[in-house]
Amino acid sequence: MPTRFSIPLLATSLAVLADAHATAQRAGPRDPVTDAFEVINEAPSSVFVDATTTHVPTAPSLHSTDSVFVDVNGDGHRDVVVSVEHGVNRLYLNDGTGKLRYVPDAFGRTMRDNEHVRTADFNGDGHADMVFISESEEVHQLFLGDGKGGFTDASERLPAGSQGNGLAVGDVDGDGRADIFIGSTGETGHGAGAPARASRSLLFLNDPKRPGHFIDASATHLPQGDAQTEGVALADIDGDGDLDVVLASPAHPNRLLINDGRGRGRFSDQSHRLELKVPMETREVHVADLTGDGRPDIVFFNITSNNAAWDKDPQTRLLVNDGNGRFRDETAERLPAHTFSSWAGTVVDFNHDGHLDLLVGAIQVPGFVPLQLRAWQNDGKGHFRDVTLAVVPGITVGRSWSMGQGDLDGDGRPDVLTGGWGTQARLLLSGGADG
Repeated sequence: MPTRFSIPLLATSLAVLADAHATAQRAGPRDPVTDAFEVINEAPSSVFVDATTTHVPTAPSLHSTDSVFVDVNGDGHRDVVVSVEHGVNRLYLNDGTGKLRYVPDAFGRTMRDNEHVRTADFNGDGHADMVFISESEEVHQLFLGDGKGGFTDASERLPAGSQGNGLAVGDVDGDGRADIFIGSTGETGHGAGAPARASRSLLFLNDPKRPGHFIDASATHLPQGDAQTEGVALADIDGDGDLDVVLASPAHPNRLLINDGRGRGRFSDQSHRLELKVPMETREVHVADLTGDGRPDIVFFNITSNNAAWDKDPQTRLLVNDGNGRFRDETAERLPAHTFSSWAGTVVDFNHDGHLDLLVGAIQVPGFVPLQLRAWQNDGKGHFRDVTLAVVPGITVGRSWSMGQGDLDGDGRPDVLTGGWGTQARLLLSGGADG
């Protein structure tokens, strides 16, 4: 039997519906990501809370390749700058609690094949500047910060381009100004057996007469030859007070370049100091004291192939400083064994015990299958055990790329943003269930 409405009741109902519709129209379109449900956060681990859903703008297919944490607008909170492959690089401003807000067009509107980002005060004005490198277009970008969250494109100050894949900044010539080191590759395709053309690393020295402008010292200050470099780490390897370079290669044995120690930033190839037991396709390198003896060690993150068939052993490898300027491969006795590929990882004391631990990106190749981020805990003497299930929330499944870290929420402990190639970048706030 049909429901009967009185005329007054029908009119009232229509008025309520009209008012609701008008309110919705005034509020704008309703975002299905957040509309009409309460967000229930992933259960925290003992170390990290996955705050991605509530703190990071949703972009589930963004190719976020790298990030840096730095205060760009002078409010005392670290913001996040993200390099984006096949896209426009991004600025996320921090509200002080770690919640990030996307600022469109902060770095222009031109999409490029961006691989990495680093920050320094290149022109000496007290504000954070950014350098990005791109691969396919071979166009590297420099943006000068105004200290208020704005940036000016000064890319014309970078004197050369390359197929950029590795990036590090630091004062290599001892003049107090940040210089730029770019690792380059020469890919001609991504299929199996695609030939590679010769490539060279780039060293841009900050011009002492015009800070924030750069001089190409690649030909005069670096060993020459086919570089094929995917990752770069600047660190004082030999303890003489200047920055040396460790280079990660997808095609050649990894290399060690030693600074001449005379404040000139001239490097010689000392790769014979590295014990390289197996062929590697290395994508990222980090240098840190992992054994607690006060000397720098080297970690190489490796893949079996670039999303093709099984080829090289992708085991992450740890080279330990022997105290005599050489590095022994002690992977077998110090690191968990694995067969997943790792495009990147980071060194961070995630359990706050004073010993540096490792977060390791994991992707199954062949297949390019997203896997859970791994956590390896240091015993204080450089022996690591897998504590993933206790440390990393289970939702952190993705094609993990390079990671930024720093204190975003003001609790004095490092937080981590894990880039994701074609998967959501994930924010892990330090604290966890006991924090």
